[in-house]
Amino acid sequence: MAHAIIEEETFDKIDFTKDPLKKAEYEYCNFKNCDFSNTDLSGFVFLECEFSACNLSLAKLTKTALREVKFKNSKMLGLSFESCNEFGFAVSFDNCILDHCSFYQAKLKKTSFKDAKIHQADFTETDLSNSVFDNCDLFRTTFENTILEKTDFLTAYNYSIDPELNRIKKAKFSMAGIAGLLDKYDIEIKG
Repeated sequence: MAHAIIEEETFDKIDFTKDPLKKAEYEYCNFKNCDFSNTDLSGFVFLECEFSACNLSLAKLTKTALREVKFKNSKMLGLSFESCNEFGFAVSFDNCILDHCSFYQAKLKKTSFKDAKIHQADFTETDLSNSVFDNCDLFRTTFENTILEKTDFLTAYNYSIDPELNRIKKAKFSMAGIAGLLDKYDIEIKG
């Protein structure tokens, strides 16, 4: 079934919990101050769209295509990004709240996370190579069998990453963040 294609439209201050977004392929669209919380976005296609100041918490993303999609200043609690359509999957996050999100086995190479709060998220078996966590709070976020090669954690904080359980070759960490690599040893680091 072919979807309608909606191009270069701006959706502002729309409550999609009351009036659901029409199932279509959205290209180069902007969503501003919209509420998508608990909505079903399964099977939707978003190509080079931007979501700013939106609430997408607990939205369903089964087979949702997110291709070159930017999220800014948005609340995105409990999203299952692993259920998104893998083809062309590419996202970036700027000043978003991503608590309790799951990125299990997602391919997120070269992904930018900037000024994000990412508490208790799951990056198990995720490919985050060449990604950047710029000033991100990673409190209780899980990294297990995660590819973190060349990933930049220089300004990230509150992370706990076991170097033996993750691929961290050429990843970047600050001196202040080194403790987050040694958590499992329960040692005290001073200085």
